[in-house]
Amino acid sequence: MGAVKSKRMPRAVRERQMLDAAVRTFGQRGYRAASMDEIAELAGVSKPLVYLYLNSKEDLFTSCIRREAKALTEAVRAGVRTELPADRQLWEGLQAFFTHTAENPDGWAVLHLQARTHGEPFAAEVAAMRKELVEFVTELIAVAAREAHRDPSLAEGEVAGLAEALVGAAEALADWANATPGVTARQAAATLMNFAWAGLANLMDGHPWSPPSGTDAQAAPALT
Repeated sequence: MGAVKSKRMPRAVRERQMLDAAVRTFGQRGYRAASMDEIAELAGVSKPLVYLYLNSKEDLFTSCIRREAKALTEAVRAGVRTELPADRQLWEGLQAFFTHTAENPDGWAVLHLQARTHGEPFAAEVAAMRKELVEFVTELIAVAAREAHRDPSLAEGEVAGLAEALVGAAEALADWANATPGVTARQAAATLMNFAWAGLANLMDGHPWSPPSGTDAQAAPALT
């Protein structure tokens, strides 16, 4: 009898296996320490096959960044129902963000820890993802401003700055939540919502915080 031929796995499935293994390895071991041998072993393929599909370690890492960035931005956008009030939209967006980063800690480590620390072009890939998230949050805040009848009195630059601050806070909080046992995605989202929305609500209502005057600032006691 002739040998039974094994069914060939579709390229897309095989490539997904490799990327899954690479994300796990890069996320847990770091870009420098991760080897193509351990990625191939985890994926259940030969190292030459990894090179055949994904060319090099640099190209493999770039593919991981792009896949994880796309998944995160899609998760956040899909989590927001645009027919809801602005505060609910922001709440749902934050829940989607923290749920995704909690469920994909290796992917988040690749994006937020590894890609940013190994130079170009990796950092540029993450910057593009972050820009998309900031633009999305900027629009949510602009919607809130319109709903509060503060548009156009809330300056465009101020809205953009608020969005940058909110995304930065979410990134830092995701790191903390993933490293702190017992913190759920809902709790992380509520923490940031309580921190951010009270200030945003005051701003939309026409009660922004103002820095002290020059005289007040000079009179303040120095910290020792």
